[in-house]
Amino acid sequence: MTDNKKLIEGLQVIVTGLSQQADGHIIQSKIFAAQGFSKLGEKYAEHAEEERGFVGKFIDRIIDLGGEVKNEAKRETPVYSDVVEWIKYDLEVSNRGLAWVRPIIELARDDYTTFDILKEYYEDEEEDMYWGEQQLELIEKIGLQNWLSQQL
Repeated sequence: MTDNKKLIEGLQVIVTGLSQQADGHIIQSKIFAAQGFSKLGEKYAEHAEEERGFVGKFIDRIIDLGGEVKNEAKRETPVYSDVVEWIKYDLEVSNRGLAWVRPIIELARDDYTTFDILKEYYEDEEEDMYWGEQQLELIEKIGLQNWLSQQL
């Protein structure tokens, strides 16, 4: 386990943070659905499930590497009723998360199984980041009310 210690620690941080994000996405999903934005509600509910899937993969990998999985305390994160503020916040989280994951991917370079899981996660998170950027650009171009009407 000594060779994998830093990698296991990094995977544990991802498990903790990603499970927190999944909780946040399901909360936002319910809030947006209650506001009548069913498309956004569905998008974030699906996103939460996808994140839970990655949490499971990372937990399995920690176990495979001989590590001890922890159910760590999670910090409080904001909840938004304003869709635009939420997208900005979620985009910021994605940007910070991607920057943080890059060195973990480098640690896994010679561990092809872990590398593949991290690469898949990175690509998914990058796609989410691009979606957030695109939505903010759309809001700017077509206006908030027009964009919101597409989310009903």
